[in-house]
Amino acid sequence: MPPIAAVRAASRSPLLQVVKTSLASVIAWVAAWLLLDQPLPIFATIAALLVVQPSLNQSLAKGIERSLGVLVGVLLAYGASHLFGESSWGVLAIIVVALLLAWALRLTPGSANQIPISAMLVLAIGAGNTADYALERIIETVIGVIVALIVNFAIVPPVLREPSRRAVRELANRIADTLDELSQVLTRGTERAELREVLSRARQLRALQRDAAEQVTRAEESLLLNPRRGIHRDEIAWDAELLRRLNVLVTRVLGMTRAVHDHYDETLRAEPMVRAIGSELDRAAHDLRLLAAPRREPDAEPLTADLPALTAPLAIAVPHPEHWILIGALMEDLRRVREEIMGGRDDV
Repeated sequence: MPPIAAVRAASRSPLLQVVKTSLASVIAWVAAWLLLDQPLPIFATIAALLVVQPSLNQSLAKGIERSLGVLVGVLLAYGASHLFGESSWGVLAIIVVALLLAWALRLTPGSANQIPISAMLVLAIGAGNTADYALERIIETVIGVIVALIVNFAIVPPVLREPSRRAVRELANRIADTLDELSQVLTRGTERAELREVLSRARQLRALQRDAAEQVTRAEESLLLNPRRGIHRDEIAWDAELLRRLNVLVTRVLGMTRAVHDHYDETLRAEPMVRAIGSELDRAAHDLRLLAAPRREPDAEPLTADLPALTAPLAIAVPHPEHWILIGALMEDLRRVREEIMGGRDDV
């Protein structure tokens, strides 16, 4: 990996996030300067920088982490300044003690890192041995946290509905594409090289599945404490439910693709059951796209193509002995695909 890639994100943060963080930092600085007569209120500014998060729920969690970390760090610095003075080895000792204390208390990484950072800042900036200075740093941090929460609430973070919808729909459409490819293999035949490509494309579903899960989780987090959550709650709940079904389909479709790749031969097309399964896979692909499609307005004219295509369960015919393992596996996977598309809720 190039060195520059290690420090660059896959996508930019929203510009609104940059504006909110900048505004909170400036307000926190000015508020701490006016209230505490502190010319360099860096504790308040750092708190604002860290607490403004993409969602209100994350901001509240960061605010608690930051406040707790500063409180413990300042108290440790105050005690260390009385015990060790301003010696460099005293600073090193307080770092070790702070990390061990965070480990013993099982604090979150945010709080665990904040404790030694706050202690070092207090000792480095000076006056750590006075109770007034330690108290002011705690108050300064609380000011920054409160300002960040107010700014984040006033400029409401967006509900991350669209990224969730796109990711889930993309996963559904790619699963449908794989079902179509399997249908063509079983009904029209294919070459071994094409089978390998079909399997390779099917394996890419796992990456799409992880991305969809991440986007749905972010969308759900963006609802927490958000004043606009009532408008989007049902839609995001539907994305989560659809993803639950798609998780089952990914497993089943990968299993079907692997089974066809390993056991396919040209004599399969002579089996009536194989052709019937291929037709059902084509119908399943149609219905999956229909399930994941945007919801039409209630007064819109229905189209024939919008009707479900899955038929009644297949009648099982006795296959050739060489093919019964593959056909049996395809039948079971097809059954689960049917259940999930049509609303089945059994566990995998």
